Amino acid sequence: MSTPASGTVSTIHIAPEASATTESHETVEAVAGRGLRGDRYFAEQGTYSRSARGTSREITLIEAETLAALERDFSIEIPPGAHRRNVTTRGVALNHLVDERFSVGEVVCEGVELCEPCSYLEGLLDIDGLHDALVHRGGLRARIVDSGRIAVGDGVTPR
Repeated sequence: MSTPASGTVSTIHIAPEASATTESHETVEAVAGRGLRGDRYFAEQGTYSRSARGTSREITLIEAETLAALERDFSIEIPPGAHRRNVTTRGVALNHLVDERFSVGEVVCEGVELCEPCSYLEGLLDIDGLHDALVHRGGLRARIVDSGRIAVGDGVTPR
C-alpha cells in the first residue's frame, strides 16, 4: 500500500465532560496512554470511554474533506467541533492510518480503528441521515505513543 499524503491540523476541540459542548483550542497537550489534557476521555469520563476493541479513546481525528462532502452530498452541515472528534485534519487519508504510526505535530500516534458512527451523535445533533452518511468516514481513533503538544497548523505525517 502506498504511503498516505501528509496533511495539517485544521482545528482542535475537546469537551471537559461527557455530553458537554466541545471547546475550540489552538494548542493541546497530548499525554501518552491518557489522551488530551482537559478532554473527557483523559479522565475516562466520556460517554464511550472504551472502544469496541477495548482500547481507550485517547485521540480522535476526522477529515475536513469528509465534513465538506457531507454538506455537498447530503446537505448536512456540522458546526465546528459538533462532530465530537478532537482533531480535524486536511489533506491526509485517515482511514489509511489504521494500524500505522503517524505524527501530529510533535506527538506520535498509532491508528487503532475507524470511528464508525453511532446513533448517539445523530441524536445529539438531531440530524436525520448523519449516521448513514458517516459510515466508513467518521474519522480515526488513535492511541498516543509519545506525548507532546498539538497545535492548529501542525503537520499530520505518516511515519
